[in-house]
Amino acid sequence: MTSVLFVVTAADRWTLKDGTVHPSGYWGEELAMPHKIFTAAGWDITVATPGGVAPTLDELSMGRTAGRPAKIREIADYLDSIRSRLDSPVVLADVDESAFDVVFYPGGHGPMEDLAYDPVSGALLTRRVTSGRPLALLCHSPAAALAARADDGSWPFAGYRMTGLSNAEERLNTFGWKAPWYLEDRLKENGADYSKALLPLRPHVVVDRNLYTGQNPFSSERLAERIVADVEGGAS
Repeated sequence: MTSVLFVVTAADRWTLKDGTVHPSGYWGEELAMPHKIFTAAGWDITVATPGGVAPTLDELSMGRTAGRPAKIREIADYLDSIRSRLDSPVVLADVDESAFDVVFYPGGHGPMEDLAYDPVSGALLTRRVTSGRPLALLCHSPAAALAARADDGSWPFAGYRMTGLSNAEERLNTFGWKAPWYLEDRLKENGADYSKALLPLRPHVVVDRNLYTGQNPFSSERLAERIVADVEGGAS
């Protein structure tokens, strides 16, 4: 059976550049829909967080501006169905990611607060991206890649084609102008070959070698479906 490690933020906030705190966590669609697609494929999923802290759902992701009401209900119902698993994640530091066929990071603003600086996650990502085995980062979660460093101090994701939430999309949030930094900018500064959809809030998935990235919540299903197709079809 194909096994998947979901690495989810443990942060429940995002500290903005003026010192104010925005309640945050993981984005509902970005966890629920890939989890649902992988489960439907018969895959076994393990959820891990820094410290084994139960992850916090960003309530903004379940609001009326996050999508169609029917889609929001589908996401809420699915999250309720896996509540016991989300409430009891394993400790990320105790995980051997090499035991998993796929490693998947959902987004939300939470990763900007914790995973972007987490040495355990950074070391995991360094090992994974250099292993040649599937690794997926969605929306804000490519921020976690910023904590990755090779032994010589270089960034192991440099030169990879990838995407993540764009500057324009971040600024659509009423608090986005207070971001301490923008993900698109940081990825480019570190040497990623960044791309985005022609228009904000459109699905955009990039695959480069074993690295799979999705730009925004609306890329969640397309990203997961691509991973399933490639893994089931024997591609990396």
